[in-house]
Amino acid sequence: MVCELSVNLNAVALLRNRRNLPWPNVVDLGRIALDAGAIGLTVHPRPDQRHTRTSDVHELSALLNSPDYANKEFNLEGYPEERFLALCEEVKPEQVTFVPDLPGQETSDHGWDVQPNEELLIQSIARMKDIGARVALFIDADDRLPELVKQVGADRVELYTGPYGGSPLESARAKTALEALASTAVAAESVGLEVNAGHDLTVANVPALADAAPQIVEMSIGHGLTADALTYGMAGSVKRFIAAMQDELPLFDEDDLF
Repeated sequence: MVCELSVNLNAVALLRNRRNLPWPNVVDLGRIALDAGAIGLTVHPRPDQRHTRTSDVHELSALLNSPDYANKEFNLEGYPEERFLALCEEVKPEQVTFVPDLPGQETSDHGWDVQPNEELLIQSIARMKDIGARVALFIDADDRLPELVKQVGADRVELYTGPYGGSPLESARAKTALEALASTAVAAESVGLEVNAGHDLTVANVPALADAAPQIVEMSIGHGLTADALTYGMAGSVKRFIAAMQDELPLFDEDDLF
């Protein structure tokens, strides 16, 4: 199974928003990422618009709906409140990923507690299915969760990889987190769900994840890729991450592992 890359542009938008200037240009960098081989683009338009703005969503949607990118995908992430659901219904992305973030949360740092939110998720997923979107739920590494995700009607899980990505690569903590991710991916596949993954992923730690969890069909990567792009450029970093997913990247220096 081939794992593909969706480039999250939130960090690019956050850098732009430090000044009242139009650069770095989110759409231009999204175009470069697509041309370099990314399967699609991801944004998480939070209510305070501190990084991706509603205007960015519309401009990226126009890019992805152009004939040049007919085979690429738009993935909108967000909490399923009315503002976000209405934006999805307007834009009609190929994929919607529901995350359990509070409005002011700095970044996604945990997955859904599915059962207490069952009614919200069932209703919200149904609305997204009505616009033809594929729906993923952001979950922690826990092999009991995919069955619950299946019951509320989602198509995919997105594995929260923060505990793995945020640990030194050769540490016991990383090993334990990787085993939990692999087990959850197997559980998702067993109930008929596809698997995405994302958070704190880097060129260094992606190969082990792709090897341990071959069920993963898509990785959504933003912060680590944007940081990498400061050295290698957006196109270069997209190619580096794709190669890392396929374990084809040349050896790195040991200092690059974490």
